[in-house]
Amino acid sequence: MPSIIPTTLSTPRLILRPLLESDAAALFTIFSDPEVMRYWSTVPWASIDVAHELIANDIAAHQEGRYLRLGMQTQADNHLIGMCSLFAIDLQNLRADLGYGMGSTHWGNGYMHEALTTFVEHAFDAFKLRRLEADIDPRNAASAKTLERLGFIKEGHLRERWLVDGVVSDTDLYGLLRRDWLAR
Repeated sequence: MPSIIPTTLSTPRLILRPLLESDAAALFTIFSDPEVMRYWSTVPWASIDVAHELIANDIAAHQEGRYLRLGMQTQADNHLIGMCSLFAIDLQNLRADLGYGMGSTHWGNGYMHEALTTFVEHAFDAFKLRRLEADIDPRNAASAKTLERLGFIKEGHLRERWLVDGVVSDTDLYGLLRRDWLAR
């Protein structure tokens, strides 16, 4: 797979950009919060070392063409509030998975919809994808609403898909086709 150029994207209130080593503390604050990680497929981060490792892995992943992750930074105060990812990129089948997370102090302000609208547009344009997928915990109503606002359709329910810290959870699978995105 070719190198993924870690691009910078702008929205009216946000800058989506590659993560920097200086983002480690902000990432740790976000992803060590049990409320943020409540529906995630991993436990809350226990150490800032996880943030440093994630950033180092991102640099290698971009060079190897494995995935694209961009931090979400507010334009008003340059504060990192979350991230969005495009992973499991399959250029043969023109599909990829979408992931995202944001600090709980910024929930309910429309930031995620704003960021993902631009990120999804970039995913379809830059990678010429035919399909995007996202899987979420069925109890995460806010994430379901975000995906549905973007045009994703719930296509399936996978029982007992995840085991996180001894807790089994299901997942709902959402899909968005390029043709549906363009027709919206």
